[in-house]
Amino acid sequence: MDKLKEKLTNLKLDAEKWQEKADEYQIKVKELEQEKLDHENQIQALTRKTETLEETVENLESQVSEHKSAAEESSSLKSHNDNFTKKNQQLEDELEESDKNLKETTEKLRESDLKAEQLQRKVVSLESERDDWEKKYEELTEKYTSAKAELDEISAQLEAI
Repeated sequence: MDKLKEKLTNLKLDAEKWQEKADEYQIKVKELEQEKLDHENQIQALTRKTETLEETVENLESQVSEHKSAAEESSSLKSHNDNFTKKNQQLEDELEESDKNLKETTEKLRESDLKAEQLQRKVVSLESERDDWEKKYEELTEKYTSAKAELDEISAQLEAI
């Protein structure tokens, strides 16, 4: 009888441990989802910045071509053209850097997606394991109840004797 109670207690403790683990994994999944959302926001911000830089590059390229034609008319404008070319190069460099950052961020997002999927599979596995433990607990509870009923019946028969 004490062994059954001890086993039930142990099973309850195990069930609580598994529930705690499941809760921890749910928290981890939420953290990874938040991290994924952060990465997506970073990607969106970098995309907007890239678009802005591309527009700026286009504007500067058109200005450069205007200045090139004006440079042919006047040598004094040549220095201005060089300045715009340098700015254009700097913006192109920034655009390349932004593209590089976007690729890195996208890769990190993919990695965090994979981690989130792995954790989700782990959570499903743990939930399945928890369900198995719950079934075992229910079966033991039923066995305990029937054993107790038999014991009570035997006890009643013994008292009747």
